[in-house]
Amino acid sequence: MNNIVDFYRLQESDSLYLYWMKELLVSLLIFAIFWVLAKFIRYILLAWIPRLTAFATTGFIERVLNRATPPVTLLIIFTGLYLAVTRLPLPEKAQLIASGAVFIVNVIILTNIAYRITNEMLNWYAARVAEKNGDGLNRQIMPLLEKLISIFLICTALIITLRHFNYDVLSLVTALGIGSLAIGLAAKDTLANMISGFTLMIDRPFRIGDRIQLTSGQWGDVVDIGLRSTKFKTGDNTLLIIPNAELCNTTLINFAFPDNRGKGRINLGIAHESDVEKAKKLLLEIAGEAGEILVEPPPEAFFTSYGDSALNLALFFWVKDYTEVFAASDRINTLIHRRFRENGIKIAYPTRTVKLEKEQ
Repeated sequence: MNNIVDFYRLQESDSLYLYWMKELLVSLLIFAIFWVLAKFIRYILLAWIPRLTAFATTGFIERVLNRATPPVTLLIIFTGLYLAVTRLPLPEKAQLIASGAVFIVNVIILTNIAYRITNEMLNWYAARVAEKNGDGLNRQIMPLLEKLISIFLICTALIITLRHFNYDVLSLVTALGIGSLAIGLAAKDTLANMISGFTLMIDRPFRIGDRIQLTSGQWGDVVDIGLRSTKFKTGDNTLLIIPNAELCNTTLINFAFPDNRGKGRINLGIAHESDVEKAKKLLLEIAGEAGEILVEPPPEAFFTSYGDSALNLALFFWVKDYTEVFAASDRINTLIHRRFRENGIKIAYPTRTVKLEKEQ
């Protein structure tokens, strides 16, 4: 009787062993198929697709393939490993741990693929924007977009992982929404500045290096456009910091837009007995002698008005860069003082004539 029991136990053990060997071989076969498939897809992505897209001059597709192919290959291999592990007749807890670990690795690899592709797209877009508008936008908005995309991808991966393990994602999202609302109400001014900073980066009313004048009369060169504030370097070498929300709602003058040319104006008054035509001709000659004055648009001299004690003239001129207006005005004023004196044209000053009459 004992021999019969031992025989059946041995037969059952052999059947279990054969079943394990069969499932293990099937799992190994699945993993091998996916491993070969990964190698084949890697060959296709790196060898054939670049040939089909060789006509593209930007090289964007080739860069995306070079960055995405290694993790794509790894994803295919681990997908095969996941399918192989789920077929093994492991205990329930061991099965959950093994398949869960491989699933998490797959989610991480998939997130890495998405990040690499979006990062390459951002770099391609930044290069195109830099060709048109310079690299100021790249240094300001691209790091912000990269951080936002990274946060979005991480949150998406976390939600997918929690859903896989049957966690209640809705309650987590609700808690995060309530927390975000509380944070938003507590930091509304900071958020307003951040949104305004993002608006300034997109709308681009000015760029780093531009000279800006505010309605208050303050002016300076843009040093940095941050998320909370924008910094200006004033003429007396001090730093002016303005919150972005305030800057978005104010009127300003950008001297560097639409181009860097600057227009200067010099006002002066000559005596009533002076020759106006000769004075205007001298002003135009002086503008030509001053140097750095643009020929096109040409300088212009006008007789603007009659004053109480002078005939008011104005000279308008252009320089190639707005930063040269003050230096050019200095040279022109120096030449006007000398040339007018040499040609007998008097610069008028306020005068008053008093007549005394004797009593009869």
